Amino acid sequence: MKRYLVVFLAIFVLTGCTSVPPLNFSVPNVGVSNKKIDAELKSITVSLARPDEQKGDIQAGMELLPQFWKASLEESIDRMVIFKDGADTRLSLSVKILAVNAPAVGLDMATKAIARYELINRNNGDIVYTQDVTSTGIVPISYAFVGYVRARESVNRAIQNNITQFLQSLETIDIARPMFPAGGGK
Repeated sequence: MKRYLVVFLAIFVLTGCTSVPPLNFSVPNVGVSNKKIDAELKSITVSLARPDEQKGDIQAGMELLPQFWKASLEESIDRMVIFKDGADTRLSLSVKILAVNAPAVGLDMATKAIARYELINRNNGDIVYTQDVTSTGIVPISYAFVGYVRARESVNRAIQNNITQFLQSLETIDIARPMFPAGGGK
């Protein structure tokens, strides 16, 4: 009986020392881009998908995702210095969160995030770039004993990975060759 009490107390102490990480989608190690896009990024909007647009779950309590996602995007794009302020071409970035499938239980917690990124030319309506980005954030059981802590961190990592993939794709964009010209290619 004493052994069980010691084990229970050890688990309780270890659990009590683990704090829940805040939502933090800030992407680490974003460097200055070698490529410059000859356009000014005028606005960024981030929103949750409507139920008919979703490609997975967006659970209750995720209403704060757009504001944190937007702040992290702004920070990353500012650090990347890929857009030219004052350029004649002006772009808007629209992000639609299609899914954030956070685990309810598990040893290794894995969250899947899907978001649609669209860069729209504000001068003529061309969709310069559109892509659904899918990413995963995995947190092993060794990270923390408490499942909720691992689940929260897996959300952070999934969204950081999602933003990172988008930032990498920015280096391939050619605004002179939009994916979907507003005039239908005329």
